[in-house]
Amino acid sequence: MGRIGISCLFPASWHFSISPVGCPRILNTNLRQIIVISVLAAAVSLLYFSVVIIRNKYGRLTRDKKFQRYLARVTDIEATDTNNPSVNYGIVVDCGSSGSRVFVYCWPRHNGNPRDLLDIRQMRDKNRKPVVMKIKPGISEFATSPEKVSDYISPLLNFAAEHVPRAKHKETPLYILCTAGMRILPESQQKAILEDLLTDIPVHFDFLFSDSHAEVISGKQEGVYAWIGINFVLGRFEHIEDDDEAVVEVNIPGSESSEAIVRKRTAGILDMGGVSTQIAYEVPKTEEVAKNLLAEFNLGCDVHQTEHVYRVYVATFLGFGGNAARQRYEDRIFANTIQKNRLLGKQTGLTPDMPYLDPCLPLDIKDEIQQNGQTIYLRGTGDFDLCRETIQPFMNKTNETQTSLNGVYQPPIHFQNSEFYGFSEFYYCTEDVLRMGGDYNAAKFTKAAKDYCATKWSILRERFDRGLYASHAGLHRLKYQCFKSAWMFEVFHRGFSFPVNYKSLKTALQVYDKEVQWTLGAILYRTRFLPLRKIGMLIIPCSGGCLKLCCAVWQPPPYGATKHLQGAGWN
Repeated sequence: MGRIGISCLFPASWHFSISPVGCPRILNTNLRQIIVISVLAAAVSLLYFSVVIIRNKYGRLTRDKKFQRYLARVTDIEATDTNNPSVNYGIVVDCGSSGSRVFVYCWPRHNGNPRDLLDIRQMRDKNRKPVVMKIKPGISEFATSPEKVSDYISPLLNFAAEHVPRAKHKETPLYILCTAGMRILPESQQKAILEDLLTDIPVHFDFLFSDSHAEVISGKQEGVYAWIGINFVLGRFEHIEDDDEAVVEVNIPGSESSEAIVRKRTAGILDMGGVSTQIAYEVPKTEEVAKNLLAEFNLGCDVHQTEHVYRVYVATFLGFGGNAARQRYEDRIFANTIQKNRLLGKQTGLTPDMPYLDPCLPLDIKDEIQQNGQTIYLRGTGDFDLCRETIQPFMNKTNETQTSLNGVYQPPIHFQNSEFYGFSEFYYCTEDVLRMGGDYNAAKFTKAAKDYCATKWSILRERFDRGLYASHAGLHRLKYQCFKSAWMFEVFHRGFSFPVNYKSLKTALQVYDKEVQWTLGAILYRTRFLPLRKIGMLIIPCSGGCLKLCCAVWQPPPYGATKHLQGAGWN
């Protein structure tokens, strides 16, 4: 009698044999094949279901983590629970050139993990609206009457005091940070304004407010704060949780270990205001950058933990904002036209009937430049390509490699593994009129800009009257959209050398339905060493621009722990 042995496919303990007694002859012939196929099918099925179970389990964990992040964003727009004693608060007053705004932030008690940052959010009132208030004019308007500054800023502080629980005032840090408008004032006038704030505010408010909490910050500091703010909102300082998250290998500056760590890729920022343009992005330890263009800082709650040490290139270009650029462009037109008329005996631009033909204005629009009692009349030709060519010399590029606007050094950008967000004019240029904010595509943007420039002004006005553009876009935006589109394009691609096929720029006003302000980065940076209530950190400057850290029992100002929390070495 024949026997079938099965031993080649399984461990020794599984070896067995089958006797085909009583089976039909047809089964005797094919029994080996049938059993082997059945066993293989069972094994494959078992493996498949094991993979499915593991995948589902992992998928649930991933979905749970994503859901938690989603939930955090949803709860971020809920009213702040002011009855919760574990919630801490911080106040930042942004004193800009045209006005001042107060922002109130809040965060729960730190979880004690030195690898985690404070969970700072913008405070929201009972109607779930951000606690923000703005007043005009800018603080620099009081340059000749500094004794009135405290009265000017009091409405903002009263507003903040009404929202922060009274019992929390003494432990709530207040920062009054002044930007571009104050920077242009003489140092003596800056000092007089700050002294008035430092003298009068403690008399009327009992916030945590010491000498270093009122200052004129540099463009470099402002750029770093903006970079911190956007990356914090994007969650780029959090731990890696998903396999599909973009990562980079980073050698930590100052770390004793030479091994690179893998962490989330941070986003760079581009910000074009009315007066200046700014760029900021993380650079590797191996890249040599001049100190005046580099900010190196630790965002962690423990200076001995280097996971949150970042090295950021920051450059600010005065005169390269949208409005300042148009002014420089008009100054050049005026000077060149007057000179050519004088040398060649022409009358170009001197009467409306013989206007200067401006390629950077929409087709057939009429405009004029007035200087020193003289007027140059303009008429738009709406030639986007010629406009770009005309404004290229204003980039002040040099023939040297690795330089950007004004010949300033720019470290290499790894375009294949990078992401940038464009704010202010980058967003307004793409969205307000062209309605294509968000993911930037150079070819589509160029086509839309060309079409806009070449459209007759009368048609653009008709579209404006029909409400086809953004509600806050006025006639000033329509008139100079052609110029600003060309300027933004040239700054981005020629000035900062981004290739025309770069696909990782997002122009934005809000991220996750939140307007991202540099003040968020400021409060995060300046409170990073204050994670626990009643425990402070005293930062002592040492040689080489470094910082020493030691624990101290919390004390009120002027001896409080936050007294030395400044952006050391950033000015």
